[in-house]
Amino acid sequence: MTKKEPTTREMRLKQRERATEEHKAVDQSMTKDEADTHERRASKSAYLERKLAERERSEREAAAEDDTQH
Repeated sequence: MTKKEPTTREMRLKQRERATEEHKAVDQSMTKDEADTHERRASKSAYLERKLAERERSEREAAAEDDTQH
């Protein structure tokens, strides 16, 4: 049985979820180093979410262009 690859939308939503979880973890951190780590992870997840949103828009535009060509 083959494993279904996640869609761009699913990956984007997962990154949003990770960013939210990491932001919450900042408040629960015991040390500044731990808080800094969670901040970096939250920033990285937010960045990836933005990039995936761009990819999602590109995919929609490409699909719309394909529809108009056929």
